[in-house]
Amino acid sequence: MELMLTIALLAATVTTGLMAGLFAGFAFAVMPGLRRAGDRTFVDAMQQINRAILNGWFLGCFLGAPVTLGAATLLSWLGDEHRVLPFVGAALLFYLVVFGVTAAVNVPLNNRLDQAGPPDLVRDVTAVRRAFESRWVTWNVVRAGAATAGLGCLAWALVRHAA
Repeated sequence: MELMLTIALLAATVTTGLMAGLFAGFAFAVMPGLRRAGDRTFVDAMQQINRAILNGWFLGCFLGAPVTLGAATLLSWLGDEHRVLPFVGAALLFYLVVFGVTAAVNVPLNNRLDQAGPPDLVRDVTAVRRAFESRWVTWNVVRAGAATAGLGCLAWALVRHAA
């Protein structure tokens, strides 16, 4: 049981860490860089990014994180590793925030942006950008913060598990 918990904790830490890094990278560099771009360039870039990100690597981490977090939570609860349970449980709750925000806000915004069509054919590309950018950026920062908080909880759970 201890080995299974170790594997689950490591997998949860890696997948959550990769997601935290992705969301933080968007918050720290991608979106500030795109903020400087013209409206057509911004809309085109985000449409292309939103299409490209739907791949096995992203989905493996995005969906793997809650699975491995759930496994680590269950294993720490069932086993004798109760000292890590609060931290793993907190990490799971933080990631549920990430998942919920993504499903409720960011994905619907991405879908609406895609439905606007090619930027060269959009009548008012500035309005399309305005309807997307600020809200998407704000909620991405929430995702970055929640994923990072979850990663911190997992790091501490690993420290407690090793003690």
